[in-house]
Amino acid sequence: MYFVFSSYIVILFAIGNVLDADAEEFTIGIPFGAFNPELNTPAVVWYNPPILSIQTGDTVTWINDDREGHTVTSGEGSGRFEWMDAKDLGKPDGLFDSERFMPNESWSYTFEKEGIFNYFCVIHPWMSGTVIVKQIIPDFPHDAAGNKIETFPIIQYTPDKLIEFDITWEPNVIKTFEKTKFIYQTYDAMTNSNLDKMQYDLIITQNGKKVFQDSGVTQVGGDYRNVIFETSGPIEIMFQNIVSSGSSGISSAARAPVDQPIFRTVVFTTIVYDNSEKTTSSETVVQPAQRLDIYYELLVAIILVPALMLLGIVLYMKFKKHEISSQETHSTPI
Repeated sequence: MYFVFSSYIVILFAIGNVLDADAEEFTIGIPFGAFNPELNTPAVVWYNPPILSIQTGDTVTWINDDREGHTVTSGEGSGRFEWMDAKDLGKPDGLFDSERFMPNESWSYTFEKEGIFNYFCVIHPWMSGTVIVKQIIPDFPHDAAGNKIETFPIIQYTPDKLIEFDITWEPNVIKTFEKTKFIYQTYDAMTNSNLDKMQYDLIITQNGKKVFQDSGVTQVGGDYRNVIFETSGPIEIMFQNIVSSGSSGISSAARAPVDQPIFRTVVFTTIVYDNSEKTTSSETVVQPAQRLDIYYELLVAIILVPALMLLGIVLYMKFKKHEISSQETHSTPI
């Protein structure tokens, strides 16, 4: 649990650095005369611009150029006339609040989530504005720190460098409510041969919570799992309890004694993004059979049994031919 929590903190820190590197800064002015609900002053709008479109990670700074103090408070303002009867002075939603800042002062806020954010001044509730935040979705696969994945599969080694785990996922950029297939292969790092029947546990965590868990056994060195994510955020794809003992094809250096199995762990990361086109999913998630070795052995039996029967028939016919030939030899008169 400590490992997962620490990794999650590192991922969030790395994402923050990436966002900071790509983030932009924007300015919204509060013009002179904004305090007047009738706008019969030099002010044309109460916030300038009244509607601003930005991307996640961007920072907006409001500058007070008016002669009175104002606030920038998330929520719905009263409108131009509703405030007059003192029944509607605006409804804050608690997301952000600058509190009062005076002329020639400013206040800034960084938008980390996409959405449409309305705000107003609680002192002058007719003043209202909107910030539209769009999500940045890279068009290339990347890890949870935003580093571009140049080629798939991604290769990781167990801490002892004896087992290689290769993974890819389709689609390469993951979005909510779309089926994602994680495909992986295992190799003996010393011989570069597939590790058949390698046992493992697959655990996927997102935003510090476990969202998927399954166990498996590789077949012909590989396996896959299908997952549909319902929320966005960084994910860790962790393979743990990788048991090397008894795995066919593994070199003696990588194999532990049968009574002393070695447990190993590898971790991959990426990010899940909100899907602007889907809010639910009707897809059926079908996983591979948990005991594919049964089908493997059945396949061997299907091939082997007819072969043995054919061999038996050939031997039987050869024996009968020899027996008939022997009988004819003995029955020939001298």
